[in-house]
Amino acid sequence: MNTIMRKSVLGIAGLAVAGGLAAGPLNHAEAGAPEAAAPISAVAVQADKPDMGKLVPHGVQGVQSRIDLSDEQVGNVKAIIAATKKAGMDERAAVVSIATALQESKLENLGHLGDRNDHDSQGLFQQRPSSGWGTVEQITDPEYSTTAFLKGLKQVDGWQDMPLTKAAQTVQVSAYPDHYAQWEQLAADLVAEHWNS
Repeated sequence: MNTIMRKSVLGIAGLAVAGGLAAGPLNHAEAGAPEAAAPISAVAVQADKPDMGKLVPHGVQGVQSRIDLSDEQVGNVKAIIAATKKAGMDERAAVVSIATALQESKLENLGHLGDRNDHDSQGLFQQRPSSGWGTVEQITDPEYSTTAFLKGLKQVDGWQDMPLTKAAQTVQVSAYPDHYAQWEQLAADLVAEHWNS
């Protein structure tokens, strides 16, 4: 009887071990698969985004503003990024450009606003035909207006080492020179999101 019982217990234990080995790795692999996949995809997404230290090399200044963007505004972000790349300039130039357009027009390609217009300013960057920025048709074209802004930025000696608001102000000559700073983080976030899209 002892022999039979011992064989039965060993047989049951053997089945349990065999079942555990068969089920264990399968269950373990299923449970571990999502955890293993998450870091791989997270790394892939992170590798596609520009380094925030390159986008905001001097840190942001002051209180930062944020707005929700419409599809049209996002389209203008993408147009600014495309024009920046076409001009052979880097992500930081796109951040300066987008922050400037956020301050000037909230990334809306504005036409003449009548009594609310600042002289003859129009477009994303509120450029003025009377100041030599181009015709109304040109400055209300996102690619043209961005290229014109970037041409001015390139002429600012050491713009890469300046705080964003100083670089933008040197090009724009605004009555409110410090207002560009509030858009730096949002501009950097938009460049990080759309630079490689």
